[in-house]
Amino acid sequence: QVQLVESGGGLVQAGGSLRLSCAASGRTFSNYAMGWFRQAPGKERECVAAISRDGGTTSYADSVKGRFTISRDNAANTVYLQMNSLKPEDTAIYYCAATRSWGGLSRAPMTYVYEYWGQGTQVTVSS
Repeated sequence: QVQLVESGGGLVQAGGSLRLSCAASGRTFSNYAMGWFRQAPGKERECVAAISRDGGTTSYADSVKGRFTISRDNAANTVYLQMNSLKPEDTAIYYCAATRSWGGLSRAPMTYVYEYWGQGTQVTVSS
């Protein structure tokens, strides 16, 4: 079992920044690829960013490229999502997720690939 706890969400004005953290426990963190997902009311959960086990490979949704950065610290068992230039449409609950393997980079954004999920943290961007 892997336990994931997100933090860092909150209310921010458009154009502002937030950094989300996801602390993992229970298994060897470096054995898991990680993803950040979000879900807005009435919408499907979507992957905004993903990172490989060693941090050497990342993937981003087109809607956040150039604004969001995913990173990880395997010594601290934590994955981060730095969010800059936030827009009202970024408002959602943000979840981190873990998987032992994507099975290919093209599968990194797929929710079904991930075995473990956190409870989520709310991000609200006001206009």
